[in-house]
Amino acid sequence: MSLLSVTGLEAAYGAAPALFGVDLDIAAGEVVTLLGRNGMGKTTTVRTIMGLVASTAGRVTFRGKDVTNAPPYEIARLGIGLVPEGRQIFPTLSVEENLIATATRRPGGRGTPWTLDEVYRFLPRLADRKRNLGAQLSGGEQQMLAIGRALMTNPSLLILDEATEGLAPLIRAEIWERLAALKAEGQGILLIDKNIDAMLALADRHVMLSNGRAVWTGTSAGLAEDRSVIDRYLHLGGTTE
Repeated sequence: MSLLSVTGLEAAYGAAPALFGVDLDIAAGEVVTLLGRNGMGKTTTVRTIMGLVASTAGRVTFRGKDVTNAPPYEIARLGIGLVPEGRQIFPTLSVEENLIATATRRPGGRGTPWTLDEVYRFLPRLADRKRNLGAQLSGGEQQMLAIGRALMTNPSLLILDEATEGLAPLIRAEIWERLAALKAEGQGILLIDKNIDAMLALADRHVMLSNGRAVWTGTSAGLAEDRSVIDRYLHLGGTTE
């Protein structure tokens, strides 16, 4: 059984259609990416999965339960942790308060539950800044806080929308290293980012979106062997979306 299954997903913003039958499956412990240029439907797919955008057709199931158009809090409680585009941390709360605000004790995607101590061990920069307000952190530290906050929900599936966007190279490298460690621990991940090479190294499979449709699905090996897919749907190699 798939951890997450998305079938024929359609969505719109008012009268403007945005998704046209997206199909997507993620198994437990698998890392899958959504690829595509800006405006092709990646964030809309994530927001529709999370119940933040209403689907107009199709079905979303998580751990065998139909969650199509369920309230976002119910979807989160079932075990999906979201690191949203733009981080959206609480700027007037401390690092520790941000982490505690989302803490949930449930079986997640790893054997050891995520606690404050576990998050601080995994993301030591947060331990160093735990008394600082969210607004006092750098962009990279805020992204790590957003990841730590999602981990504190003990998710079976972690979704990251623009995992390293706008971050300094050293911070980007650190986040990719942390994501690889999560994968090694059995964490299921759905990932959006611009760094195609890093995603090829990390992910098991990729789903390419174009104009709100899934136009290619395959493994990292398959995508690396057929760079024409990248040229056709991303137009640039290396670090494009």
